[in-house]
Amino acid sequence: MAEAMVNVRYIVDDVDAAVAWYTQHLGFTLLTSAAPAFADVALGSLRLLLSGAKSSAGRPMADGERPQPGGWNRIHLIVEDLAADVARLRAAGVQFRNDIVTGPGGSQILLKDPAGNLVELFQPAGR
Repeated sequence: MAEAMVNVRYIVDDVDAAVAWYTQHLGFTLLTSAAPAFADVALGSLRLLLSGAKSSAGRPMADGERPQPGGWNRIHLIVEDLAADVARLRAAGVQFRNDIVTGPGGSQILLKDPAGNLVELFQPAGR
């Protein structure tokens, strides 16, 4: 069975800034761009849809509420050397939500993209 692409949509304030952040800091590849409304980037089998306010996903709901970036839902990326990745990203000026947290399953940290959406870097225990 072929590996399927998984799609996740993030609402962002600035599509170009989001594309730059994901491609420069986390190694995503730009697939398409219709900035300032929309772009999509990919990493492995993950396709991340970056939707700005001018995209169809950014339109107000029937009750008038507008989709906004941020929140606690996040994509989860497994890494081999969390400490090295954190050092590299801190040196590049990437903003973090917390410090490294370690539990029985491994260690993790939360990064904030330019719109405030979270990305979790996770190193499983034993790696």
